[in-house]
Amino acid sequence: MDSSTQTAITPDQTAFQTAGAAIALLDAKGTVVGWTQAAQRLVGYSAAEVVGRSAALLTTAEDRAKAAALAASRAPSRWSGFTTVRHRDGHRINVRLWVQTLSGQDGRARWIVSATDKATLDSRPADGSPVQSLPTALHIPSNLPVGVVIRDTQLRCTWVNDTQGVQDGIPLEQRLGRRLTEAAPGTEAETLEALMRQVLQSGVPVINVEFRAFAPPHVRHEPTFSASFFRLDDAQGRALGVCVVSVDVTDSRRAREHLAILGEASKRIGTTLDVMRTGQELADLAVPLLADFATVDLTESVPLCEEAPARLSPQDGRVPAFCRAGLASIHPGAPESLFARGEPVFVPPASPFASVLQSGESHFEPLLDTSPGTWLNHHDAARAKKIRDHMMHSLMVVPIRARGAVLGVAMFVRTQDRLSFDEDDLLLAEELVSWAALSLDNARQYARERSTALALQRHLLPHHATGGSAADVAWRYLPADSHHGVGGDWFDVIPLSGARVALVVGDVVGHGITAAATMGRLRTAVRTLADMDMPPDELLTHLDELVIRLAEADSDPGDPAPATMAATCLYAVYDPVTRQCTMARAGHPPPAIIDPHRGVTFPDLPTGAPLGVGLVPFESVTLELPEESVLALYTDGLIEARDHDIGTGMDRLATALTRPDLPLEDLCSSAVDTLPTNAPHDDVTLLLARTHALGPNQVASWEFPAEPSVVSSARSLTTTQLALWGLDEQADSTELIISELVTNAIRHGNGNGNGWIRLRLIRHQTLTCEVHDTSNTTPRRRHPHTADENGRGLLLVDRLSRKWGTRNTPDGKLIWAEQQLTPSP
Repeated sequence: MDSSTQTAITPDQTAFQTAGAAIALLDAKGTVVGWTQAAQRLVGYSAAEVVGRSAALLTTAEDRAKAAALAASRAPSRWSGFTTVRHRDGHRINVRLWVQTLSGQDGRARWIVSATDKATLDSRPADGSPVQSLPTALHIPSNLPVGVVIRDTQLRCTWVNDTQGVQDGIPLEQRLGRRLTEAAPGTEAETLEALMRQVLQSGVPVINVEFRAFAPPHVRHEPTFSASFFRLDDAQGRALGVCVVSVDVTDSRRAREHLAILGEASKRIGTTLDVMRTGQELADLAVPLLADFATVDLTESVPLCEEAPARLSPQDGRVPAFCRAGLASIHPGAPESLFARGEPVFVPPASPFASVLQSGESHFEPLLDTSPGTWLNHHDAARAKKIRDHMMHSLMVVPIRARGAVLGVAMFVRTQDRLSFDEDDLLLAEELVSWAALSLDNARQYARERSTALALQRHLLPHHATGGSAADVAWRYLPADSHHGVGGDWFDVIPLSGARVALVVGDVVGHGITAAATMGRLRTAVRTLADMDMPPDELLTHLDELVIRLAEADSDPGDPAPATMAATCLYAVYDPVTRQCTMARAGHPPPAIIDPHRGVTFPDLPTGAPLGVGLVPFESVTLELPEESVLALYTDGLIEARDHDIGTGMDRLATALTRPDLPLEDLCSSAVDTLPTNAPHDDVTLLLARTHALGPNQVASWEFPAEPSVVSSARSLTTTQLALWGLDEQADSTELIISELVTNAIRHGNGNGNGWIRLRLIRHQTLTCEVHDTSNTTPRRRHPHTADENGRGLLLVDRLSRKWGTRNTPDGKLIWAEQQLTPSP
């Protein structure tokens, strides 16, 4: 043999290099006593030509001399190296040779020899991957020792190497002369014997069969082996027996199991942006794949508990450091747990949970110490009792860390599993927790942003809206579910002059803080425009221009694609004196009107384009509403759903609103309860207004020619009307206000002698004085100097009234002033 590359086999060297290795069995004198079909394919000799003859048939004189020298030097019982063998046709083959001694029942030694063509080892498949050696095919390191067993045709063990005994712990005297089912009874042995019979019958090798075997006392885990079966033939080509080659792949199998668990983690953990759901997903994955009982407890920095744990009082010297987000057990109901999911978790300051939180390092107790001197008995008797009752014997507490912060701890416990956790289990637990930590941190960041957006949204929405004398109002706002985020819905109820009220509902496109902030800007703008007493179509036009300007201001000057901002809006003004409601919409769903007889209609308003588009003008429509009608304004989240169209949603809403006799709050709840889900995909806003009408005893009006002489008549009629209403205390101030407003209308009117002046008093929650003339000139308050003769009229009106203003009408303008009512005693 060419011994230039000879090396003794050690546990750090490979055993079989290919699954198709040629195997031969030699006796102590080097005579071939068993031959495989793979050996015949390698060197060309059949079993009839080789069995019974010396293995020297395959070597040169030079190789035999070197082999004799190796034997004389007391060569080790295991040996491997590159050498050459002679093919039947005479050419040489470079092979990797593997040799090991076997022990037999008769005390005589045997040699197992395996050879693999070096050219095969060096070749590469077309895809560039290396040819798999036996260890590689088994997915194991190539440095593991190989066990060899030779069994006869009755499957009795005839020879075995010492490695096999070390691997499975079966003593030599228990193994030799016996079948596997006799030496180690069990279903695994029966399965392996069936494979051996198959190989004996067919002669076809069976490669890479994994099985769990009997574990010797010094082995913690049941070992897993990968076995390959080869038939040995005698000189006549008949089955002499079967050669079983096995390698301990326990570590490899565990590594693959761990990889599989991590693969599951990538699919099952972090499926949502809900921290509670993510915590539960981690616990569910760990049980039972890793532990019998698992909990996931998050710190107060992760917003999930309704009350922050730090604000709760200590109990029995324990502090609430966590909130339970995940809980799983092999037992239904998780009886091992002291705290339910969602509850604050109290722990002693000296406990491993607190120390893990502070240090950021895992706490590992393969054998859980529950002796009297531990923290459990001193500080946490309740937890100690749970541990004893459920026989918890192994513990891991792993910090949940992400981006430099400790978000909580995950605890893993074994109870029924008799094996304790080991370092590999701790490594796996830390990998799982690390994966979950990223998802939890993402969920935490999202939850914080959502909480901020929701707080901003709720802060910017009205809290105490009232419709005054014009209408009773009720509303509901439901934010979108946690996955889609808070949107930009808003509503408003704006008191206007003359007992009128403006009702507004809008929806900003988008979600999150930006949408909430934009909503606040638009609501403020609508209030500002409403104070200018603009009609609905004109107000939406100004609002549309504002949205365009805001989008332009938010755009980056160098960005070729300017920022866009879009919103929808419905604006309605209801006048309780005329019972008329004027409405306009900008891409928003139409309102619903419920008459006192339960009829529900959706008026056909011009749709208008969404705000920010600036393409089409807006149009107003005026409707007369019966008293005690209900006007419903809403956003599309109330009527849209993934599984049906808007028409279906509007029908559902109409059905829910056919109870106008219900209190508005109940009617609101009834409409919102019809939603297909409690967690809508979009924000839901509903504003209901039950209209009222002011009767003749609350309104008085007169019309005069635009002449100076009518001023005294206007004062006189006003005084008489106030006395009828029991508002004598208001007479003096009201007379002065009427005098100034009527005089101002006459002086600054159209002056053509054909003008008229209309005076109207409205008694509702305030006293409103209105003077309507045909002029389009808007009065302007001035601050006159001491010597000025004019300019003091509106200043006087400002001092005497609570507020005053003006608005344009189709045929002129109207000036109004409001006073607080002071009824006569």
